[in-house]
Amino acid sequence: MLRRQCQMAAFMRAANDRHGLALTDYDALWCWSIDQPAAFWSLLWDFAGVVASDGCDTVLQDAYAMPGARWFVGARLNYAENLLRHRDAHTALVFRGEDGRERHLSYAWLYRQAGAMAAAMRRLGVSEGDRVAAIVPNIPEAVVGLLASAWIGAIWSSCSPDFGAQGIIDRFGQITPKLLIAADGYRFKGKRIDIRGKVGEVRAALAAETVCVQIAWQGTGDIPGALDWGGLVATADAPPDFVPLPFDHPLYILFSSGTTGKPKCIVHGAGGSLLQHLKEHRLHCDIQRDDRVFYFTTCGWMMWNWLVSALASGATLVLFDGNPFHPQADSLWEMADDLGVTVFGTSAKYLSASEKAGVRVAQQWGLDDLRLVLSTGSPLAPESFDYVLRDIRPGAQLCSISGGTDIVSCFALGSPLLPVRRGQLQCRGLGMAVDVFDAQGHSVRNVPGELVCTRPFPSMPVGFWDDADGSRYHAAYFERFPGVWTHGDFTVLTDDGGLIIEGRSDAVLNPGGVRIGTAEIYRQVERLPQIQESVCIGQRWGDDVRVVLFVVLRDGLRLDESLSKEIRDTLRENASPRHVPARIVQVTDIPRTRSGKLSELAVRDTVEGRPVANTEALLNPEVLAQYRDRSELRD
Repeated sequence: MLRRQCQMAAFMRAANDRHGLALTDYDALWCWSIDQPAAFWSLLWDFAGVVASDGCDTVLQDAYAMPGARWFVGARLNYAENLLRHRDAHTALVFRGEDGRERHLSYAWLYRQAGAMAAAMRRLGVSEGDRVAAIVPNIPEAVVGLLASAWIGAIWSSCSPDFGAQGIIDRFGQITPKLLIAADGYRFKGKRIDIRGKVGEVRAALAAETVCVQIAWQGTGDIPGALDWGGLVATADAPPDFVPLPFDHPLYILFSSGTTGKPKCIVHGAGGSLLQHLKEHRLHCDIQRDDRVFYFTTCGWMMWNWLVSALASGATLVLFDGNPFHPQADSLWEMADDLGVTVFGTSAKYLSASEKAGVRVAQQWGLDDLRLVLSTGSPLAPESFDYVLRDIRPGAQLCSISGGTDIVSCFALGSPLLPVRRGQLQCRGLGMAVDVFDAQGHSVRNVPGELVCTRPFPSMPVGFWDDADGSRYHAAYFERFPGVWTHGDFTVLTDDGGLIIEGRSDAVLNPGGVRIGTAEIYRQVERLPQIQESVCIGQRWGDDVRVVLFVVLRDGLRLDESLSKEIRDTLRENASPRHVPARIVQVTDIPRTRSGKLSELAVRDTVEGRPVANTEALLNPEVLAQYRDRSELRD
């Protein structure tokens, strides 16, 4: 259902009034936002009510420099102040644990807690530009920690507590934090997991002067030498003044997945992150004060940072920590119904796993408050659109969204002014000059190519940590097509402005010189009821590449000639003969990153006999043994 009475429509009317325009639809609004970026972002600043202490001298400086453009030069603001503009009894956070533990916390509580922790950080010697690192579950204290850090101009960085010690060291060891915040444990699948030993390993690898603060979350005991979070907050001085900072002052450091070496430390600015998130929340998601926004994420995935920024719209955040299928497969949907969630965000993998598990809740609870379902992390199959709108919430707006850690936001997402098209992302984001290039750098439509962005945007990284000359930053995004951001997604841009993500460019298959996105194969194979999930790679074979498909079957099933033929026939009939794998191999599990994404590169390196550069980046590195030296792949 199109929502004409939404904030995006109001914004379009504001653009018409301010600039004497006659914009009437999303396409016209998008074109204006690209053609007149300074006017667009300046209007968004005013429309969203950004809190700033100084006006800007120049909205956009060096408008065509990529990288190099600067936004809102001269403006000074504070990210935490913008998220804490409301300080009333309205609920800011609702926490639900997998064990049913629940907390409801107001904006007034959040302001007091973040202010007290900001004062405590100051007392511990943390100041502007210092790093605050955290090993924390997705709990209210994590949100408080980020806001307190931003309050005083420090730089926040967090990891999920299920990371291995070396994976955390690979990240935090690069940024030399002055303060380390750590929970004593977390819960998963009904078990209480003690991480105090892991925290000790991390502390031993960091500088001796790094101060550790413990959150007593699971009651597993004290972390030796750590200060107590509760005690610091209780005895803190009055909240300090919010520190007004330049638009591009570093807000947080996010990390790449690190599957090809040590993770890249991506530095994001406060102003760009805030403004981009306000655009996506207010305009694209139509988030307002009465919304309850949930995203299934850990503090180690950029979607947590994206979720927290919804406080700037005055909404209530719903935080969950634990296994989404515990104690039963429909636990998250039951929680959403109980808590009145209006915006439900998750991964494509969670939706497909829910369907495979037989979760059907549309008639059970109704989810009457739920109006918007968001999916990201990997391409959302057309069948998953059918599933959500049939078996979860008929009538909801279902938006597949895509962007990444690199920009802590989206290149493509949804719009309340556009219809949902099965199997597609609805549109390119406002202010994002997204295009698809062929190998020669020509813009193409309706055929797969490289997703690029041809103009600067505010949430481009400030840079990489410890990359003084910017060479690593430049090499990551601007070498393929000079002056153009190349994102690394193999994508189709349709004539009607929708996008279809076919997979990561570095995992694209190339049999016989024809490029095939892995998502095309997964889309067909995982429709079969026998298949739980799959991963596909290109194996070097002679002077060509052959397609190899690994499948995880439902419990008790074995891969036989009959099923292999059914898989091949399905791909031949619904994709093309080139999509048909040369070899199909059964495995019991698939390696994935700690944000839940399939690691096709780790599988490919293992099959080719190359060492996987950083197994600490994987959630389950032990499964790689199943891919090593397989007899089926020797001939």
